[in-house]
Amino acid sequence: MTSLVVTGALSVDGTPTTLRVADGVVAAASDGPVLDAAGLVVLPGLVDLQVNGAAGVDVTAEPTRLWEVAAALPSYGVTAFLPTVITSSPEARTAALAALAAGPPAGWVGAVPLGLHLEGPMIAPERRGAHPAARLAPPSPELVAGWTRDAGVALVTLAPELPGALDAVRALVASGVVVSLGHTAASAAEIEAAVTAGATAVTHLGNAMPALAGRSPGPVGAALASASLVAGVIADGHHLDPVTLAAYRRALGPERLLAVSDTTAALGLPDGPARLGDQEVVVSAGTVRLADGTLAGSAASLMDCLAVLRAATGCSLAEAVHAATVVPARLLGDPSRGSLAIGARGDLVLVTPALEPVVTVVGGVVVLDRRS
Repeated sequence: MTSLVVTGALSVDGTPTTLRVADGVVAAASDGPVLDAAGLVVLPGLVDLQVNGAAGVDVTAEPTRLWEVAAALPSYGVTAFLPTVITSSPEARTAALAALAAGPPAGWVGAVPLGLHLEGPMIAPERRGAHPAARLAPPSPELVAGWTRDAGVALVTLAPELPGALDAVRALVASGVVVSLGHTAASAAEIEAAVTAGATAVTHLGNAMPALAGRSPGPVGAALASASLVAGVIADGHHLDPVTLAAYRRALGPERLLAVSDTTAALGLPDGPARLGDQEVVVSAGTVRLADGTLAGSAASLMDCLAVLRAATGCSLAEAVHAATVVPARLLGDPSRGSLAIGARGDLVLVTPALEPVVTVVGGVVVLDRRS
């Protein structure tokens, strides 16, 4: 039995709180070691649905090392995530699924991978961004065969306007996979058709898609006008202008705004060369770019993104945290995460008022403790 009592912390609304964890879940009462959190704020552990890599490891290029990425993420307040494989070879996807299924090495601690996010290869060539053109593939029953939640695929990003895409959406959803629309030039009508087929999200709204225009709403307009689509945003200070972020937040509301990092192997590295899948990238002044200047993911943590989101939109800490906890957990259909309610998983992060992670707890186990 594991148990922990966290005392002296403040909740997101500023009220003092005592939090108890027993057997890996939040409990009404518990005896056990006391963790003094005086001066800190307690948040649910963050859930990041778009993690390409971290600490020098790229999930697509080195899929067998995804557990190293998972081990690095608690330093940034993340307790659960989706390792993201971008457009790549079938072998890379197979290797990532095998690494996930094999489980962590002995003695490992870290953020829990909840399945893979396959971002591509079924994306629009003209909106591929940093995805390699040679690896793109059209939707087909053969391609998505075996892409099921039970096999380890949690989320797939695709372009709904491609021939055969709607059939792929239906097949994936029937297999328990969340479908997100991205890297797309789809019309609003094509987005709506994909929603009818079962798509429930949009990947990095405003990036790798045409801008909203008066007579061409496209993916952005369709997402903002939707009553149901959850829209991911990369609030790293580079992918979206602050005014754009503020507009998205106002239109989407707290229940449809999803914060993701889209972080890469550059997370935690100094400026210089890095990798994104098969490609070399350059990390400079907080950005990750291909040689031609194309943005290629981010170098920011999800906690960094929450700070940017608050500064850009004026939202409360509670609302920002909601976008990185409750919203992603609900999108994945996992009510055990994203909350500090009794019965929820004992995943939490203690941060300074400036949102600097100090202590991270995964399943009731302290995996990061920077208290002096």
